Amino acid sequence: MPATSPRPKLLLFDVNETLLDLGKLQQAVNQDFKSEFAFKQWFSLLLQYSLVDTTTANYHDFGQIGDAALDMLAQALGQQARPKARKKELLQLITELPPHPDVVPGLKAFQQAGFRLATLTNSPPSTLQKQMKYAGLTDYFEELCSIDSLKRYKPHPDTYLTTCQALGVAPADSMLVAAHGWDTAGALLAGLQAAFVARPGQQQYPLAPAPTLVGTTLEDIARQLVSV
Repeated sequence: MPATSPRPKLLLFDVNETLLDLGKLQQAVNQDFKSEFAFKQWFSLLLQYSLVDTTTANYHDFGQIGDAALDMLAQALGQQARPKARKKELLQLITELPPHPDVVPGLKAFQQAGFRLATLTNSPPSTLQKQMKYAGLTDYFEELCSIDSLKRYKPHPDTYLTTCQALGVAPADSMLVAAHGWDTAGALLAGLQAAFVARPGQQQYPLAPAPTLVGTTLEDIARQLVSV
Protein backbone atom coordinates (compact mmCIF):
# COMPACT_ATOMS: atom_id res chain seq x y z
CA MET A 1 0.00 0.00 0.00
CA PRO A 2 1.45 3.41 -0.92
CA ALA A 3 3.01 5.22 2.02
CA THR A 4 1.05 8.37 1.13
CA SER A 5 -2.30 6.60 1.55
CA PRO A 6 -3.77 6.50 5.05
CA ARG A 7 -5.17 3.24 6.36
CA PRO A 8 -8.87 3.43 5.43
CA LYS A 9 -11.54 3.40 8.12
CA LEU A 10 -14.41 2.40 5.82
CA LEU A 11 -14.47 -0.26 3.09
CA LEU A 12 -17.21 -0.02 0.46
CA PHE A 13 -17.80 -3.19 -1.52
CA ASP A 14 -19.20 -3.54 -4.99
CA VAL A 15 -21.52 -6.56 -5.08
CA ASN A 16 -22.02 -8.07 -8.54
CA GLU A 17 -18.87 -9.95 -9.63
CA THR A 18 -16.84 -8.55 -6.73
CA LEU A 19 -18.65 -10.43 -3.94
CA LEU A 20 -21.05 -12.64 -5.89
CA ASP A 21 -20.24 -15.23 -8.54
CA LEU A 22 -22.40 -14.50 -11.60
CA GLY A 23 -21.65 -17.90 -13.16
CA LYS A 24 -25.18 -19.27 -12.76
CA LEU A 25 -26.70 -16.21 -14.44
CA GLN A 26 -24.04 -16.27 -17.15
CA GLN A 27 -24.75 -19.91 -17.96
CA ALA A 28 -28.51 -19.31 -18.11
CA VAL A 29 -28.25 -16.28 -20.44
CA ASN A 30 -25.74 -18.00 -22.72
CA GLN A 31 -27.91 -21.11 -22.98
CA ASP A 32 -31.09 -19.15 -23.60
CA PHE A 33 -29.52 -17.09 -26.39
CA LYS A 34 -27.37 -19.97 -27.68
CA SER A 35 -24.19 -17.92 -27.60
CA GLU A 36 -21.14 -18.17 -25.37
CA PHE A 37 -20.83 -14.37 -25.53
CA ALA A 38 -24.48 -13.50 -24.80
CA PHE A 39 -24.03 -12.80 -21.10
CA LYS A 40 -21.04 -10.50 -21.60
CA GLN A 41 -22.89 -8.63 -24.33
CA TRP A 42 -26.00 -8.29 -22.13
CA PHE A 43 -24.02 -7.13 -19.08
CA SER A 44 -22.17 -4.56 -21.20
CA LEU A 45 -25.53 -3.24 -22.45
CA LEU A 46 -26.78 -3.08 -18.87
CA LEU A 47 -23.80 -0.97 -17.79
CA GLN A 48 -23.82 1.16 -20.94
CA TYR A 49 -27.46 2.16 -20.64
CA SER A 50 -27.25 2.77 -16.90
CA LEU A 51 -24.67 5.40 -17.85
CA VAL A 52 -26.99 6.75 -20.55
CA ASP A 53 -29.63 7.26 -17.85
CA THR A 54 -27.15 9.02 -15.58
CA THR A 55 -25.71 11.34 -18.22
CA THR A 56 -29.19 12.27 -19.50
CA ALA A 57 -30.59 12.89 -15.98
CA ASN A 58 -32.99 9.98 -16.41
CA TYR A 59 -33.46 6.97 -14.14
CA HIS A 60 -34.71 3.40 -14.37
CA ASP A 61 -33.64 0.87 -11.79
CA PHE A 62 -31.09 -1.81 -12.66
CA GLY A 63 -33.79 -4.45 -13.12
CA GLN A 64 -35.67 -2.32 -15.66
CA ILE A 65 -32.49 -1.67 -17.62
CA GLY A 66 -31.60 -5.36 -17.41
CA ASP A 67 -34.99 -6.25 -18.89
CA ALA A 68 -34.55 -3.73 -21.72
CA ALA A 69 -31.01 -5.01 -22.34
CA LEU A 70 -32.38 -8.54 -22.86
CA ASP A 71 -34.61 -7.14 -25.62
CA MET A 72 -31.65 -5.32 -27.14
CA LEU A 73 -29.55 -8.48 -26.95
CA ALA A 74 -32.19 -10.48 -28.77
CA GLN A 75 -32.34 -7.82 -31.47
CA ALA A 76 -28.56 -7.71 -31.80
CA LEU A 77 -28.44 -11.50 -32.23
CA GLY A 78 -31.30 -11.53 -34.74
CA GLN A 79 -33.58 -13.43 -32.36
CA GLN A 80 -37.11 -12.98 -31.10
CA ALA A 81 -37.55 -10.97 -27.91
CA ARG A 82 -38.08 -13.22 -24.92
CA PRO A 83 -41.52 -13.31 -23.29
CA LYS A 84 -41.89 -11.13 -20.21
CA ALA A 85 -42.15 -14.20 -17.95
CA ARG A 86 -38.91 -15.67 -19.31
CA LYS A 87 -37.05 -12.40 -18.86
CA LYS A 88 -38.29 -12.27 -15.28
CA GLU A 89 -36.97 -15.81 -14.68
CA LEU A 90 -33.55 -14.89 -16.02
CA LEU A 91 -33.32 -11.64 -14.07
CA GLN A 92 -34.45 -13.36 -10.88
CA LEU A 93 -31.23 -15.37 -10.94
CA ILE A 94 -29.26 -12.28 -9.91
CA THR A 95 -30.81 -12.68 -6.44
CA GLU A 96 -29.73 -16.34 -6.21
CA LEU A 97 -25.96 -16.14 -6.55
CA PRO A 98 -23.32 -17.61 -4.25
CA PRO A 99 -20.35 -15.63 -2.96
CA HIS A 100 -16.95 -16.30 -4.47
CA PRO A 101 -14.99 -18.77 -2.26
CA ASP A 102 -12.63 -16.06 -0.97
CA VAL A 103 -15.39 -13.66 0.10
CA VAL A 104 -16.38 -14.96 3.53
CA PRO A 105 -12.77 -15.48 4.68
CA GLY A 106 -11.89 -12.04 3.35
CA LEU A 107 -14.81 -10.30 5.05
CA LYS A 108 -14.01 -12.04 8.33
CA ALA A 109 -10.42 -10.82 8.09
CA PHE A 110 -11.59 -7.25 7.47
CA GLN A 111 -13.99 -7.42 10.43
CA GLN A 112 -11.36 -8.84 12.77
CA ALA A 113 -8.98 -6.04 11.76
CA GLY A 114 -11.57 -3.45 12.80
CA PHE A 115 -12.63 -2.02 9.44
CA ARG A 116 -16.16 -0.72 8.91
CA LEU A 117 -17.84 -2.53 6.01
CA ALA A 118 -20.70 -1.45 3.74
CA THR A 119 -21.86 -2.24 0.23
CA LEU A 120 -22.21 0.21 -2.63
CA THR A 121 -24.05 -1.28 -5.60
CA ASN A 122 -25.99 -0.26 -8.67
CA SER A 123 -28.70 -2.79 -7.78
CA PRO A 124 -31.87 -1.45 -6.10
CA PRO A 125 -32.33 -2.07 -2.34
CA SER A 126 -34.89 -4.88 -2.72
CA THR A 127 -32.55 -6.82 -5.01
CA LEU A 128 -29.53 -6.09 -2.83
CA GLN A 129 -31.25 -7.39 0.31
CA LYS A 130 -32.28 -10.61 -1.46
CA GLN A 131 -28.76 -11.05 -2.82
CA MET A 132 -27.09 -10.64 0.55
CA LYS A 133 -29.60 -12.89 2.32
CA TYR A 134 -29.24 -15.67 -0.27
CA ALA A 135 -25.44 -15.45 -0.15
CA GLY A 136 -25.38 -15.34 3.66
CA LEU A 137 -23.45 -12.06 3.73
CA THR A 138 -25.89 -9.63 5.38
CA ASP A 139 -24.35 -9.73 8.86
CA TYR A 140 -20.90 -8.72 7.65
CA PHE A 141 -22.06 -5.20 6.71
CA GLU A 142 -23.20 -2.31 8.87
CA GLU A 143 -25.10 -0.82 5.92
CA LEU A 144 -26.33 -2.17 2.58
CA CYS A 145 -25.99 0.93 0.41
CA SER A 146 -27.37 1.31 -3.12
CA ILE A 147 -27.27 4.14 -5.63
CA ASP A 148 -31.07 3.96 -5.89
CA SER A 149 -31.80 6.82 -3.46
CA LEU A 150 -29.45 9.11 -5.42
CA LYS A 151 -30.69 7.86 -8.80
CA ARG A 152 -27.26 8.16 -10.38
CA TYR A 153 -25.24 5.10 -11.29
CA LYS A 154 -21.64 4.39 -10.45
CA PRO A 155 -19.12 5.63 -11.49
CA HIS A 156 -20.71 9.07 -11.10
CA PRO A 157 -18.67 10.74 -8.31
CA ASP A 158 -21.77 11.61 -6.29
CA THR A 159 -22.49 7.91 -5.68
CA TYR A 160 -19.25 7.49 -3.74
CA LEU A 161 -19.24 10.89 -2.04
CA THR A 162 -22.86 10.70 -0.85
CA THR A 163 -22.26 7.25 0.63
CA CYS A 164 -19.16 8.41 2.48
CA GLN A 165 -21.07 11.42 3.81
CA ALA A 166 -23.99 9.24 4.94
CA LEU A 167 -21.60 6.98 6.85
CA GLY A 168 -19.68 9.89 8.35
CA VAL A 169 -16.28 9.10 6.84
CA ALA A 170 -14.13 11.36 4.69
CA PRO A 171 -13.55 10.11 1.12
CA ALA A 172 -9.78 9.92 1.69
CA ASP A 173 -10.41 7.60 4.64
CA SER A 174 -12.68 5.34 2.58
CA MET A 175 -11.77 2.60 0.13
CA LEU A 176 -13.88 1.04 -2.61
CA VAL A 177 -13.24 -2.66 -3.17
CA ALA A 178 -14.33 -3.73 -6.65
CA ALA A 179 -13.58 -6.09 -9.52
CA HIS A 180 -14.35 -3.49 -12.20
CA GLY A 181 -11.86 -1.03 -13.60
CA TRP A 182 -14.60 1.52 -14.29
CA ASP A 183 -15.69 1.34 -10.63
CA THR A 184 -12.25 1.75 -9.09
CA ALA A 185 -11.58 4.58 -11.57
CA GLY A 186 -14.74 6.35 -10.44
CA ALA A 187 -13.87 6.01 -6.77
CA LEU A 188 -10.30 7.22 -7.23
CA LEU A 189 -11.39 10.24 -9.26
CA ALA A 190 -13.91 11.07 -6.51
CA GLY A 191 -11.10 11.16 -3.95
CA LEU A 192 -11.49 7.72 -2.37
CA GLN A 193 -8.90 5.00 -2.22
CA ALA A 194 -9.62 1.86 -4.25
CA ALA A 195 -8.68 -1.81 -4.22
CA PHE A 196 -9.00 -3.70 -7.50
CA VAL A 197 -9.90 -7.39 -7.16
CA ALA A 198 -8.51 -9.03 -10.30
CA ARG A 199 -11.29 -11.54 -10.94
CA PRO A 200 -10.80 -13.60 -14.14
CA GLY A 201 -11.73 -11.56 -17.20
CA GLN A 202 -11.63 -8.20 -15.41
CA GLN A 203 -9.19 -5.41 -16.22
CA GLN A 204 -8.05 -2.10 -14.80
CA TYR A 205 -8.63 1.06 -16.84
CA PRO A 206 -5.15 2.23 -17.94
CA LEU A 207 -6.17 5.89 -18.33
CA ALA A 208 -7.36 6.20 -14.73
CA PRO A 209 -5.20 6.59 -11.61
CA ALA A 210 -3.67 3.32 -10.47
CA PRO A 211 -5.62 1.53 -7.71
CA THR A 212 -4.30 1.90 -4.19
CA LEU A 213 -4.16 -1.90 -3.90
CA VAL A 214 -4.45 -4.80 -6.34
CA GLY A 215 -5.08 -8.41 -5.37
CA THR A 216 -6.49 -11.57 -6.89
CA THR A 217 -8.85 -12.26 -3.96
CA LEU A 218 -10.44 -10.46 -1.01
CA GLU A 219 -8.11 -12.40 1.26
CA ASP A 220 -5.17 -10.99 -0.67
CA ILE A 221 -6.52 -7.44 -0.28
CA ALA A 222 -7.14 -8.08 3.44
CA ARG A 223 -3.55 -9.27 3.99
CA GLN A 224 -2.21 -6.11 2.36
CA LEU A 225 -4.49 -3.84 4.41
CA VAL A 226 -3.92 -5.57 7.73
CA SER A 227 -0.16 -5.34 7.27
CA VAL A 228 -0.33 -1.53 7.05
